[in-house]
Amino acid sequence: MSEQPDKFTARAIYLVPVLASMLFGLLCATLLQKPTPSSPPAYPITPIPQTTSSGPVFNAFYFVIIIAIGAFVIYMLIKYRNRKTLNFLTGFALTTAFMLLSLVYLSRLFSSVPNSLPLVIALSIAIVVLADLVIFRLGGKTSEALVVGLGGALGVFLGANLNLPTAFVILTFLAFYDIVAVYYGPVGKIASSGLEQLKGLSFSFKEIQMGLGDLVFYSLLTGAMFININLIASLFSIIGIIAGSYLTLLVLEKREVFPGLPFPIALGIAFGLLASLI
Repeated sequence: MSEQPDKFTARAIYLVPVLASMLFGLLCATLLQKPTPSSPPAYPITPIPQTTSSGPVFNAFYFVIIIAIGAFVIYMLIKYRNRKTLNFLTGFALTTAFMLLSLVYLSRLFSSVPNSLPLVIALSIAIVVLADLVIFRLGGKTSEALVVGLGGALGVFLGANLNLPTAFVILTFLAFYDIVAVYYGPVGKIASSGLEQLKGLSFSFKEIQMGLGDLVFYSLLTGAMFININLIASLFSIIGIIAGSYLTLLVLEKREVFPGLPFPIALGIAFGLLASLI
């Protein structure tokens, strides 16, 4: 998370996109509910089975490595001003994400409709074309809203296919990686060069600039809480994330750039687990 160059003061209004993203993700999560919390994931997204003793740690390393490689590639493309390749890669990634999520959520939405596959495919293609047009051509507030919604939908999709131990370990590793990457790695350099260069991978709201990844991982946590525990735990984790995000804003009053994951993830996990014990 980073601030714009002008004098910055933390205000609750800056939390609106974060809250909106998580609430939209929670709405999406209702389509991904499993028969029982112990049911296997509908879409396996980890290279190692989550039920093994070493699964959570190895899968966490996998996520961190993939994200680190992606951040390094983006930084190098920005550094050497290779805009065409950067736009191609971000466009490909976003198009793939929109297509995947559209197919998944629309399939669940129309699951009771006979022979709905052609309709799902047609609607998914239409959503992808419209989303790409808005983000890469039109821009503006509609584009920002699409990024906020994408963060919630993608995060919940990931969280719904992770058990709690795996989700917690992945998020903990990512929070530590965020600290290192912001102060010593490519993420801080990317933020300093201006997140607005990354169409679809970041958004701005008033004086705040935030990467899509922060929104994704917030909703990953709330989605995992919702699917594996219950709605109350998910709502409490949202409260914790909002509280942690506000603490991050307070730090941004004195720092130009600050990692957006550590405080929200720590408080989100703590609040969610606390709710599960009540």
